[in-house]
Amino acid sequence: MDWTTLLPQLGTAFRQTVIMVVITLFAGGIGGLIIGTALYATRPGNLAQNKIIFTILNVVVNIVRPIPFIIFITAIGPLTLAAIGTTIGVRAAVFPMSLMAAVAIGRIVEQNLVAVDPGVVEAARSMGASRLRILFSVVIPEALAPLILGYTFMFIGIVDMSAMAGYIGGGGLGDFAITYGYQQFNWAVTWVTVLIMIVIVQGAQLLGNVLAKKVLHR
Repeated sequence: MDWTTLLPQLGTAFRQTVIMVVITLFAGGIGGLIIGTALYATRPGNLAQNKIIFTILNVVVNIVRPIPFIIFITAIGPLTLAAIGTTIGVRAAVFPMSLMAAVAIGRIVEQNLVAVDPGVVEAARSMGASRLRILFSVVIPEALAPLILGYTFMFIGIVDMSAMAGYIGGGGLGDFAITYGYQQFNWAVTWVTVLIMIVIVQGAQLLGNVLAKKVLHR
């Protein structure tokens, strides 16, 4: 199969990857921010300490996060089928990707919020600020630069997830590389796909670094 035939397929695969990554980053990013903020706020001795909520969230994150994504996406197939109506295609891939991303980002958010100087929080407390105001006006802004780098790191992880989604018919560049590269012994196709993914990742890393640097020097 020559490139005249492959290029339209490559364009479709590229669009599918962009859709998967953007939706997952948005949905997983919001979910992860909620999970991570809740973990930080409810941990013992913190702003809204709650042992039950903290323990439940902590256990869920500890169970889900270490599962390899290729196993996770197949293990929750019945849940994906119930929620999306299918286990094949971009929509079916985005669902498990968003769940896994939310859990992973949640831990990243929690770790970065915990690293905020407790003195800053105490100062806000002494001024009578409410817990929510401390959380969203002090803690998160203080951790914004490392959070940007954390989200950049997860963007790269999400690109990796989108490639693995190709194994189960999720579409995207991973599916393109497997179908037209690996299975047809067409190394050029595989290399071009790898090159495109490297460019995507490098662009995201550069953007993340620039944004984090601007936040640090504001």
